[in-house]
Amino acid sequence: MPRGVAKADLPQKECSFCGRPFVWRKKWRRDWDSVKYCSDKCRALARRTSTSQRPNNEAP
Repeated sequence: MPRGVAKADLPQKECSFCGRPFVWRKKWRRDWDSVKYCSDKCRALARRTSTSQRPNNEAP
């Protein structure tokens, strides 16, 4: 008898940056509610674009 949960039954989210769906991972079990990005690359690109699009006269 197989152990665990089938991949099709895992919770899914959509990446806030690229829009691609991604599924739950064991390393995210404690903070699944706060996970917004599918990868480190998307997280880095989202931070880079949000800071570079800020107007020059606005304080950080």
